[in-house]
Amino acid sequence: MQKFAIGLIPLLVLTACATRKPVVKGEPSRELSTPYTLKSGGFIPPLQRGLRIQHADLWFNFDFEREVLYGTSILTLDSKRKKRTLSVDLDTRFKIEQVWVNDKPVPAGNVKNPDGQVLITPPAAVTFPLKLKMKYYGRPRTPVNAPWDGGVMWQKTASGDEWLATAVQGEGCDLFWPCIDQPTGEPQSLDMHITVPKHLIAASNGALHKVTQQETAHTFHWHSDYPTNTYGIALNIAPYETLSAGFTSQYGNRFPITYYYLPTNDEEKTKAQVLFDELPSMIAFFEKFIGPYPFANDKVGVVQTPHKGMEHQSINAYGNDYAKDEYGFDWLMQHEFAHEWFGNQLTNSNWDHMWLHEGLGTYMQPLYAQYLHGNLAYYAYLNKIRQQITNRYPIVSGQPRAEEEVYDSDKGPGLDIYYKGAWIMHTLRYLIGDEAFFNAVTRTVYGRNDPQPGNFSPVYAATKDFINNVNQQTGQNMNWFFDTYLYQASLPRLDVTRDKTSISFRWQTAASSPFTMPLEVSINGKITTLSMAQPTAIKLKPEDIVIIDPASKILRFEARYEEAKAQDAS
Repeated sequence: MQKFAIGLIPLLVLTACATRKPVVKGEPSRELSTPYTLKSGGFIPPLQRGLRIQHADLWFNFDFEREVLYGTSILTLDSKRKKRTLSVDLDTRFKIEQVWVNDKPVPAGNVKNPDGQVLITPPAAVTFPLKLKMKYYGRPRTPVNAPWDGGVMWQKTASGDEWLATAVQGEGCDLFWPCIDQPTGEPQSLDMHITVPKHLIAASNGALHKVTQQETAHTFHWHSDYPTNTYGIALNIAPYETLSAGFTSQYGNRFPITYYYLPTNDEEKTKAQVLFDELPSMIAFFEKFIGPYPFANDKVGVVQTPHKGMEHQSINAYGNDYAKDEYGFDWLMQHEFAHEWFGNQLTNSNWDHMWLHEGLGTYMQPLYAQYLHGNLAYYAYLNKIRQQITNRYPIVSGQPRAEEEVYDSDKGPGLDIYYKGAWIMHTLRYLIGDEAFFNAVTRTVYGRNDPQPGNFSPVYAATKDFINNVNQQTGQNMNWFFDTYLYQASLPRLDVTRDKTSISFRWQTAASSPFTMPLEVSINGKITTLSMAQPTAIKLKPEDIVIIDPASKILRFEARYEEAKAQDAS
């Protein structure tokens, strides 16, 4: 265990370049992270295939003045096959001091990190399970625009105290700890030991196990027995105060809610209390519609951060300035909290299926508005996000993808995984009904139909798992629905032809694939449902008033949205 860095680790200040920060121990770290490090997910390197992190024991301390992170990680690795060389990911900005395998030091020449994939070749081939220990230090990447740009934020509070936060979803866990930077690289259990100056608090994942007091510093030991999302592992350090309460769920179990916040003045304290008071209603909503809170043995945790927000498991980052919208709740807090179910309990097996996190997570905002205020709020919310859909790329490509390939709208679906994903869920719910819809969601999230506290653990899922669950719940083959909405970029079009005596309807898709979406039509206020298994016509009089899809249930191409976007762009 390393103690607090200042005063214990000699630092050498070089002044050869006045524009650079002082380097550490005379060893200059790399100025830029490599493309390998900045990529998260995608194809798994051969040496990491089949490799699992059973347990991660992570130790951190800091030199805040020089923005240096000191880390020691002890990873318990398992694999079904022997390996001659081990591989984990760590940013080349860090200097690796020493590596041990099963407590035996690995010669320095047998440890290489040319591009962010650390290659470790012990003197003899290893069998699993084994313990890989690594001691490292350096200046981690500083994000330009967190949380959309990943790294470690070294900020100051209004009172001038240190304020550190990590947010690494886009670029991955290897920005500050040795990991397998894939969605499937989750440690099955986790310990975090964070040493900070004694006036600061370190808030992290799991449950607080112990605080060890030293002369000038405290070490916070956090522990979780749950598998933990790789990018969901987070450091949050500041002179926090806390708001805490217990929550008894509809399932009868009880767990703590804690908000770590910065009390700059009485007004901020009041705002913090208002946010904290929103959480019980949000928990009750998710438990009613989806299932039990997944991490009850840890906590419902929220921490104030200098960036907007991020779904860090059991310690959600929040920095939305306590903003409520016209729907009466803090939408960002609700969205990030949704990821405890869609992202942390359910984790996509590859970034290509990220819509399972973001589409379902985004749908929870209009659904929560409906839960609080009824149908008007629900449809108003849906209409607001409908205007953001672009349809440039399919939501799912069918190939392993890196994070950037999904979130970058020039390379992939971008924000469509949020907005289009939410609207797909709205249309699906209309089509199959609430019972089948929510049963399919619950089955996908928990891997079972009857989740109860203690009878489930986090699961991996892909798009096909959700489709299979929908097919199972409906007793129908719904592939036509998902083929059109998920695997094609363009929305289905409804061709409408009207003359003096009739009106006819026909669905068209870009790939000319089958699309048999039933269609509601209002004629003079009377609603008729057309099966649309084939083009359909209805007799009319010239004066009849026709409204297509009067309840706005179907996601389809509508010129009015495109015209509004074009007008906004001009």
